[in-house]
Amino acid sequence: MVKVVLNKRIALRIANGHPWIYNNEVASVTGDAAAGDIVDVYYHDNKFAGRGYINPQSQILVRLLTRKQEPINDQFFEDKIRQAWQYRKHTGHTENCRLVFGEADYLPALVIDKFNDYFVIQTLALGMDKWKLAIVKALQNIFSPKGIYERNDVPVRELEGMEQIKGFLSDPFDTNIIINENRLKFRVDIENGQKTGYFLDQQDNRRAIQHIVKDADVLGAFTYTGTFEIHAAHYGAKSVLGLDISENAVAQANKNAALNKLDHIVKFEVMNAFDVLKQWSKDGRTYDVVMLDPPAFTKSRQNIDKAITGYKEINLRGMKMIRNGGFLVTSSCTNLVQPEQFLRIIDDAARDAKKKIRQVEYRTQSSDHPIVPGWENTHYLKFLIVEVSDR
Repeated sequence: MVKVVLNKRIALRIANGHPWIYNNEVASVTGDAAAGDIVDVYYHDNKFAGRGYINPQSQILVRLLTRKQEPINDQFFEDKIRQAWQYRKHTGHTENCRLVFGEADYLPALVIDKFNDYFVIQTLALGMDKWKLAIVKALQNIFSPKGIYERNDVPVRELEGMEQIKGFLSDPFDTNIIINENRLKFRVDIENGQKTGYFLDQQDNRRAIQHIVKDADVLGAFTYTGTFEIHAAHYGAKSVLGLDISENAVAQANKNAALNKLDHIVKFEVMNAFDVLKQWSKDGRTYDVVMLDPPAFTKSRQNIDKAITGYKEINLRGMKMIRNGGFLVTSSCTNLVQPEQFLRIIDDAARDAKKKIRQVEYRTQSSDHPIVPGWENTHYLKFLIVEVSDR
């Protein structure tokens, strides 16, 4: 076994359990380690720190899989996935859920989404990709699924020296499926949809809007396939308009509205939400509820200021369009924008919009995406509802 020894001074993050070990935190590597190999990691005083996979090509040199001196084999991965499934059952996420949430399930760089009897896998680091067959075997043993698909068409794999790929990991199946969520039906395009085909992390939050949208005129921006907007219509909104820049997303959203027989209430149009929010707020268009669910504005700390400016801008414009006593529903999935900072952005936007706000509800991602305290990358989603009134 290759031996990796840490520097004497290491980030408290490692000692507190975080699995990432960067190049500059390592004092020495003894033995020949090929990319993806399992290695043992020791503190500077030769105490065992953990066992994980190494990749000299990556800025994250080692990702720990365990803090125990236990074998890393097919059974290890099956046991970990069974533990993850047990947690989802305890939290009530069984039909559709993020079955494995990477580091938060102690399987760094592995994502598995469960859509009823279909599974979508992402192996985002070389060391995890080498165990892909073992992961597929574990899913087959535990669930006997109807299909397994990999969505490894993500740029981050190239940082690990891997190509972007997608395709079947089981017998081929129809990748356009229908799932149930909160008594509604949604089409999921496993092969071509964003990420793994559907955003499961907001499934609990979509229920949180049910009281504020009743009898309301609702505007939704950055709608993707329309899940929030269709929930609003289902919960009694008078009218709902959803906007997204993607023609494919809008087409899918309108199909979802028809699937739920709500297309007489909710409509989706192809528009640039940034431009529309700016222009319509100037034009004086108003709504009872404005919902903003934008994509991540940055994945790099170098662009964090631009992201903050972007969040402030859209929320300011959104607030200006809300009738007195109406509600703003807003989210951020940029993990580099931490919760306190996000709340400050909303406060600043309200001040500049000359509005008063009262917090109705603040939430994070659904509990099938567990948060580990101190691990910022596991706490990425911020979801906020505020009442907006005139000064």
